[in-house]
Amino acid sequence: MDTKAFKRSLNSSENYHRKGFGHEDEVSDLMQNEYQSSLIQQIRDNHYTLTRGEVTIRLAEAFGFCWGVERAVAMAYETRTHFPNERIWITNEIIHNPSVNQRLREMNVHFITVENGIKDFSVVEKGDVVILPAFGASVQEMQYLNENGCTIVDTTCPWVSKVWNTVEKHKKADYTSIIHGKYNHEETIATSSFAGTYLIVLNLQEAEYVANYILHGGDRDQFMAKFSRACSQGFDPDLALERIGIANQTTMLKGETEQIGKLLEHTMMKKYGPDQLNQHFLSFNTICDATQERQDAMFDLVKEKLDLMVVIGGYNSSNTTHLQEIAIERGIPSYHIDSATRIKPSNRVEHKPLHRDLEVTENWLPAGPLTIGVTSGASTPDKVVEEVLEKIFDIKAAVHLV
Repeated sequence: MDTKAFKRSLNSSENYHRKGFGHEDEVSDLMQNEYQSSLIQQIRDNHYTLTRGEVTIRLAEAFGFCWGVERAVAMAYETRTHFPNERIWITNEIIHNPSVNQRLREMNVHFITVENGIKDFSVVEKGDVVILPAFGASVQEMQYLNENGCTIVDTTCPWVSKVWNTVEKHKKADYTSIIHGKYNHEETIATSSFAGTYLIVLNLQEAEYVANYILHGGDRDQFMAKFSRACSQGFDPDLALERIGIANQTTMLKGETEQIGKLLEHTMMKKYGPDQLNQHFLSFNTICDATQERQDAMFDLVKEKLDLMVVIGGYNSSNTTHLQEIAIERGIPSYHIDSATRIKPSNRVEHKPLHRDLEVTENWLPAGPLTIGVTSGASTPDKVVEEVLEKIFDIKAAVHLV
């Protein structure tokens, strides 16, 4: 399928909307009331520090709602305002934040149900309005909605669209796209739908396996078993890895994406020689600025003397999980929670350790003075961060009284 031609056709359709509907001021006031926080602004203004009682909070200097997320949520709000009587659907969560998605449900916006990884579009009827979330939707989903006469509101982050353009360039030049990402993440599913031949690698270890296969060959069946769910149909590693281009899921760790790019560049240079590199390797910078800023701010924060770290964001949020990884790698006790409701009475917290299910930790806030590092993922409103901080202050005050 010529995805570029399809996008051009969709862009010219009167049923396709990539911008707002002229309700910016109304929506801005609403979002400010619902998602912004005077306390968080106060902490920003005070060099990202606040001490109350025995607790000192150190906020990362970049955290929370990014421009792409804020834009997507605002467009969803505008859509509800502009189409007050139409049925509105979202093909997935608008962003990976439970409170924001719940707020949209309260506004009578419906979510396409997913069973065993398959979305049920049978509920969508001609004339319905369908919102594509911040991390995009696959070409096939867009095509289905367009052919069935839906009004499409596309809130895809421009940084994600930039990656789509990159893999389309790979496809046009007959390069295989090596995508650093999670094969079952919505953004990577959408990105791969715009690619031609592709292979998805989760981390540097998987990239090293691919590099070794490029240089030395190996067991083709073993290779295909390893990447069976992470490659294009009919993928043949003995042919597809002769010409490769790099792309990424925008929320992956910046440093790891760069390492993978350098590893594969050196691999192709070693195999084909420096003078032939450009015929076998393509690289474009597709790392999201907001993701990079939040990771850089987290690296700065963990250099400080912290007693523990609180990372706030959806449990299915890739960029939030990577912030958690940074704290854990530094040996800082770290608690990933998605909302203030996870902080329970009697100094207990329900949190998600890395790569594990939810756990409850007792007495998670030690007695005595504490310095707590706090950050939040790009889908987390300041209001949620404020609610978490207030609960921490309340618990520490109660522990101190006891």
